[in-house]
Amino acid sequence: MISQTAEYALRAVVYLAEKPDVPQTTQQIAEVTRVPPGYLAKVMQTLGRSGIVRAQRGLHGGFTLTAAPEELTVLDVVQAVDPVRRIEHCPLGIPEHKTLCPLHARLDDTAAMVEKALGDSTIAELLSDSKRGNMPRPFY
Repeated sequence: MISQTAEYALRAVVYLAEKPDVPQTTQQIAEVTRVPPGYLAKVMQTLGRSGIVRAQRGLHGGFTLTAAPEELTVLDVVQAVDPVRRIEHCPLGIPEHKTLCPLHARLDDTAAMVEKALGDSTIAELLSDSKRGNMPRPFY
């Protein structure tokens, strides 16, 4: 449903949300989230460019979230690293198809439902569900 890159980004963001005032290095995040450090470094750069995380250099540097977990949606994170692909015109390039055919319309409707579900879920809700025991810890 979502790419591995998006899942890795979500793991990192959820972990950072648990440690809001303490910058975390790529290595620290990678160890806890079980994401390969090299891959995670690229994901964190992308999250930084999108404004979801802030990088702090120096001895006590690392990454922190730029927004409160209550304000950050799962969709925000996914869209930053690997956006949900919507179908706006005929993927086959058929000029006569001014509107989407039934197949592509249904596929786009599904993408819209995914966007809505992800947009309705905040990072804080993921943390809350995990702490209440409604869900297993996502990665440790």
